[in-house]
Amino acid sequence: MNPLEHLCEIAASFHARGLAFGSTGNLSIREGERVWITPTGCSLRKVAPEMMALIDMDGKALNGCKASKEYPFHLAAYRAAGERAGALVHLHCTYTVALSCLADLDEAEPLPVFTPYYLMRVAPLAVLPYFRPGSEELAGAVGAAAVKHDAMLMRNHGVITLGRTMDEAVDRCEELEETAKLWFLLRGREVRELSAAEREEIGRVFKR
Repeated sequence: MNPLEHLCEIAASFHARGLAFGSTGNLSIREGERVWITPTGCSLRKVAPEMMALIDMDGKALNGCKASKEYPFHLAAYRAAGERAGALVHLHCTYTVALSCLADLDEAEPLPVFTPYYLMRVAPLAVLPYFRPGSEELAGAVGAAAVKHDAMLMRNHGVITLGRTMDEAVDRCEELEETAKLWFLLRGREVRELSAAEREEIGRVFKR
């Protein structure tokens, strides 16, 4: 499948499954020094290949479509992550946004390690301060975090995940949302987390 068609199929799937709503969220893929990104003000439900904006790594428009206002942090993440990032997913999923709004959130370890899949696909999860969407400050924070992190939780905003491919970025985002959902379902109950030895084994066997 054409990469843009695949991106649009994924975007529609996010909307259909309630992981994106209204005109929120944006996706992008990098092709060398160019980035295809979903357009501003458009629902992921109806984005089509011909609507995708094309920009260079300085943010210059290369076609007639207007990029999402969040394009600065997409570019910052690609520059910082290098070969680790060929695609980016940014969504306002319900449970991850709820997590980002908690005043008592442990920013050093925002989610317990319930499952090996969270450890394999998401952790470590970076927590970024709140900045206005589309701002230079937000782009700077994302770029700094993307040096070492493939998943970021933006305070009072949403989630960013990176992947070498779009499918990898999607898997990471979905795993994060499901882990946040588990956390809320189990909150207040005694929960078994993976032990240090179990985490070490996962890290050793399933190195990224």
